[in-house]
Amino acid sequence: METSNETSRELSLLENIERDPDVTQLSLATQLGVAVGTVNWHIKRLIDKGYVKVKRAERRKLRYIITPEGIALRARLTVDYVEQQFLLYRNTRQRVKEHVEKIRQAGFDRVRIVGDGDVADICRLTCLEQGMTVVADSDSPMLEVVGLKVLLHLKGS
Repeated sequence: METSNETSRELSLLENIERDPDVTQLSLATQLGVAVGTVNWHIKRLIDKGYVKVKRAERRKLRYIITPEGIALRARLTVDYVEQQFLLYRNTRQRVKEHVEKIRQAGFDRVRIVGDGDVADICRLTCLEQGMTVVADSDSPMLEVVGLKVLLHLKGS
């Protein structure tokens, strides 16, 4: 079973190879933020599965060619990625709405959001849509973004 990271890397590799068939494994590794050996392993898997072909362009240069099966895989991986992102968005919004309701039940109409990134942005937007004022003061309940999780800390908890 492939992990989310492997799937994401394979999608990025296919996109980069499609954009530039003469790309090197070193530049792919730099773009992905992984070791060259990791890129080599993924490319070998893509070749073994028939998604990519490799041809020698020059003495020491390789050219990667995405097969029709590879193009179909890239399309499937892209759709899967988009679906996963929408699922994350919907789940985060639902969790924040539930937290907002608990905050209201505790008698508050303000919340502090701690954290950065897309999940924190979703929290801010959802709170504002729900009529909750987002503040910076430490006396308000707090929504803490930890990775993909949103934790509620009511006053005194």
